[in-house]
Amino acid sequence: MTKSEEAVSSFCDGFLCSQAILSVYGEEEGLERELALKLATGLGGGMGRTAHTCGAVTGAILVIGLKKGPVSVNDVAAKEETYYLVREFLNRFQEEHGSLECRELLDCDIGTPEGYRRAQEKGLFENICPRLVDSAVRILEEMKKTD
Repeated sequence: MTKSEEAVSSFCDGFLCSQAILSVYGEEEGLERELALKLATGLGGGMGRTAHTCGAVTGAILVIGLKKGPVSVNDVAAKEETYYLVREFLNRFQEEHGSLECRELLDCDIGTPEGYRRAQEKGLFENICPRLVDSAVRILEEMKKTD
């Protein structure tokens, strides 16, 4: 199973988009699945279900930091590389989907009770979110190839 298939499967099993992405990459970087799931929880639903930055995006940013982030305050090169890769990811995702914002990607504000209900009724979480998870992982994998 590819990383994308794993992440989409995890999302479809009921985990949040941010959790699905971080948990797929975490173990290869020494982060246990359970801890990855916990860490990424608050980022789901556009950060705490506020419909801001998509959880697939924030999950991918965590993956970039996990792989490239500095562990020393003096490692300016690692920090700059991380920032560069985050910007590259954001540009690619936005180019592909037109936005980074959950409410725009879903065309629905899940940050409100009525918006969340509407998203559930319209099947947005089942029809749109798996494609966003897939896209985020695919972009991460493409970036890894040029790394």
